[in-house]
Amino acid sequence: MKQKFNIITSTCIPLPLENVDTDQIIPARFLKATDKEGMGDNLFRDWRYHADGTPKKDFVLNDPSYSGVILVAGKNFGSGSSREHAAWAIAGYGFRVVISSFFADIHKNNELNNFVLPVVVSEPFLKELFETIAADHQTEVEVDLPRQTVTNKKTGRSETFEINGFKKHCLMNGLDDIDYLVANQDKTEAWEQRNR
Repeated sequence: MKQKFNIITSTCIPLPLENVDTDQIIPARFLKATDKEGMGDNLFRDWRYHADGTPKKDFVLNDPSYSGVILVAGKNFGSGSSREHAAWAIAGYGFRVVISSFFADIHKNNELNNFVLPVVVSEPFLKELFETIAADHQTEVEVDLPRQTVTNKKTGRSETFEINGFKKHCLMNGLDDIDYLVANQDKTEAWEQRNR
């Protein structure tokens, strides 16, 4: 879903597991879908539900004490195959931000293309986030895209994060790549006129 992105302050859902691959994010049996609709229902499907479809009470997404639009994940998030459905599922569930100390490159780009901001932080900062959220499930984190900062509101500690300038512009203006080209159609046509 296209949404303009500026500053987001939210409680978080922690997933302190390393090497979460795209098959865990969205199992392969859901890859036949050609539409994003309902994909969020199957996010972490095999971790969230028993075979009969009943929720697993010990999985964090089924714990009502956790909520928010920020997922805090362990190192090497989104590894494995390059399926875009994984980013569809994350966005479809309602996450706007995923924080980790490392993302697989293709998955990181897929998140950006689906209006989810992947924020890379240091290992110590990630550890602090997990500890703070575990101690107080109402801990809020502020992600400021214009300033490229992420702040643990409980401790006041902040870090800066990197983002491609083009993707930053697109997120802040609610544009996908095609929208950006259409918005700059006059510039493209002027360039073509000058360079015939």
